Amino acid sequence: MRLLPRRRLALPAAAALTAALLAVVAPGGSAPPPASAATASALTADLDRLLTDPRLAGAAAAVKVVDADTGEVLYAHDSQHLVLPASTMKLVTSAAAMDLLGTGYRFGTDVLATGRSDAGVLHGDLVLRGGGDPSLLAQDLDALARQVADGGVRLVTGTLAYDASRYDDVPLGSGWAWDDEPYSYSPQISALTVASDTDYDTGTLQVTLTPGEPGAPAAVRVVPADTGAEITGSVTTGPAGSAYGVDVTRRHGTGEIVLSGSLPADNGPDDEWVTVDDPAKAAARVFAAALARHGVRVLGGDPVAAPAPAGARQVAHHDSAPLGDLLVPFLKLSNNGIAEHLVKEMGRVGSGDGSWPAGLARIADFLHRNGLDPTPARQADGSGLSRYDLVTADRYTALLAHARTQLWFATWYAALPVAGDPDRMVGGTLAARMRGTAAAGNVHAKTGSMSGVNTLAGYVTSPEGRRLVFAVLVNDFAGASPRPVVDQIAVRLAAGPAPAGQLRAQVERGSAEQPDGPGPSTGVHGRTRD
Repeated sequence: MRLLPRRRLALPAAAALTAALLAVVAPGGSAPPPASAATASALTADLDRLLTDPRLAGAAAAVKVVDADTGEVLYAHDSQHLVLPASTMKLVTSAAAMDLLGTGYRFGTDVLATGRSDAGVLHGDLVLRGGGDPSLLAQDLDALARQVADGGVRLVTGTLAYDASRYDDVPLGSGWAWDDEPYSYSPQISALTVASDTDYDTGTLQVTLTPGEPGAPAAVRVVPADTGAEITGSVTTGPAGSAYGVDVTRRHGTGEIVLSGSLPADNGPDDEWVTVDDPAKAAARVFAAALARHGVRVLGGDPVAAPAPAGARQVAHHDSAPLGDLLVPFLKLSNNGIAEHLVKEMGRVGSGDGSWPAGLARIADFLHRNGLDPTPARQADGSGLSRYDLVTADRYTALLAHARTQLWFATWYAALPVAGDPDRMVGGTLAARMRGTAAAGNVHAKTGSMSGVNTLAGYVTSPEGRRLVFAVLVNDFAGASPRPVVDQIAVRLAAGPAPAGQLRAQVERGSAEQPDGPGPSTGVHGRTRD
């Protein structure tokens, strides 16, 4: 189930905000004077009181607040303690990618040909070579097929091969849960993959179920089509007003998509997302179907996995949007697939090795070169999905302060979710939080949640005009979600001193009801888009 309503993404979504954002948070100008003893004391008392909330009983909470202009530490609570970050880990991955790859970096996808061509016949093979693009869509593969046809090719005597060798063949991250694998937040990572939508849910299928007459099976539509996915089972149409209970999953270790449950007759179309088992093969099949639509016949049968041979010539090419634009769906919507592609791409570009270890080494080097590793930490993936990730509030506030000094900062900052903004491509995972409070439109921060973890780290301007960086990282809770407490801390930073009850009431009024834990029903899986 989706927590945020979808709309088509228009890139670049962040460009129009840049000037206004820089005026709010960029370094320069006259900084406010250091916080007075009374102000600091009031903040300490208020945050200490919020951390006694019963929802944090037995939990670990690491919190730090720093004046971004002066470096003055305004508050710290266990800020050196190592905790699970969940999706706030994307702050580290995205900042490193902006530093190492650059705002204008693009992923390329090629179609190559072997053998000679004459009179519309290619006496050899076509090779679809992946360049690590996490935003590749079926329509892009169709455009590549059109380029092949426009080049005069009508018959390929050999095979259609697909080449995903830019990255290694390890599809899932270290410390990812096996029972998360069917869900869209845990896609297999491949240098050749296709996204199901313009949120760039890479390596997934969008399954749309439309109810029929009561008792009849719901109609099924799969996007992208032509992946060869095996669909079994069905979803029954229940009477109007009946209970909703749909399950779309992939049988573990296979490509079989299993449908079950019931959809009310008056429900309307229902969209579900599920991962594919072999993204490169699925993308190649989509491309093969596109070639056929454009009148290109391949005699060699089903696509086969094979690296492009030396000397193969390019016959079609597609470039992704620049990285600065891809940051919007990446950070606003907390897209795990983009995160992991960036890790492997940094490894490939930096050391010729498209693997998690190589990419993570490049990220660690970025942090060390810039003095952003004041405390120990451990990064096992790019998204925060791994249970092996560990970070400190100290490290996050150091990174957030450093980012403000970089040329890429305006683009990066504009891609962060904005509290309380209902526009999905502005508010992102904070769209339904802190509405109507001083934090709305003020807090620009990355969210994170998984079972037992709730985190928030980013920027806020205080009532005195002080530009703050903050990190609130809560772990090891087993009862009610501490998310309201996390939000109360952010609101306190934006609003100044206020009774705890008033902060609590503001947050409760300003946050829409939505599930905090991941997983489609049980809340025990790794995490959702947050």
